Amino acid sequence: MFEDFMKVEDLRIYNRRMNVKVKVVSKGEPKTVVSRNNGSTYRVAEALVGDETGCILLNLWNDDIDRFEVGDVIEIRNGYVKLFKGFMRLNIGKNGEAKKVDEEPSKVNIDNNLSDRTHPGRI
Repeated sequence: MFEDFMKVEDLRIYNRRMNVKVKVVSKGEPKTVVSRNNGSTYRVAEALVGDETGCILLNLWNDDIDRFEVGDVIEIRNGYVKLFKGFMRLNIGKNGEAKKVDEEPSKVNIDNNLSDRTHPGRI
C-alpha cells in the first residue's frame, strides 16, 4: 500500500488504493438503503470532508457513520474515488481503512468542491 498522502484537489475519477487525510466539515443524516445484490439493509450518510486544497463528499457506511464527527481529522488508507449519479465521491471501501488521527486540522477549502462538478457522459 502506498504511504504517500494525496491532496483533495489531486483526486480523480476512479483513483484506487490512495491515501488521504481530511477534516470532516459536515455530516448528513443517515439513510437506509437496500442492496440490489442480496436484499440486505445498510445505513449510509454523506460527509463533506477536505483539506486546504479542496473538499469532496465521503460515503460513510454503517458503523463509520457513528465513528466520525464534524471536526475530526480522518486518515483514509487504500480508499478510492468513484462517480455516483455523475458526481465524485470518496469511499473507504471494504479493503480500506479509516481512523481518527490526533492532528491539528487544516482550514478546509470549501470553494473547491470536487463533488459539485458533474461529469457528463458518466452518469
